[in-house]
Amino acid sequence: MATTEVGIKSTEAAIFARIWEGNEGGLTLPVAEHVLKLEFNPADAARMQELVERNREGQLTATERAELDNFVKVGDLIAILQSKARKYLKAVSTPRHGHG
Repeated sequence: MATTEVGIKSTEAAIFARIWEGNEGGLTLPVAEHVLKLEFNPADAARMQELVERNREGQLTATERAELDNFVKVGDLIAILQSKARKYLKAVSTPRHGHG
């Protein structure tokens, strides 16, 4: 379905990931290592859990639903960047065989 594919490619996280990549690939060893350490702070993690529980119970207000959506979008972005960082680190740590 073309509509679904377009929708996935135009999420905030996907757009940012393309910008991040740019022409230079976006990562260096220190940046990749730092990206892997990114996580929500304890207060935000607790708030997300609260919102998820309230959502399961059908008790979210429109404002809370938007807040949960923002957490999900940021989480998606972090997941994409961490995936790229793991891929980068694997590539730089894999010995290359062949002739120079």
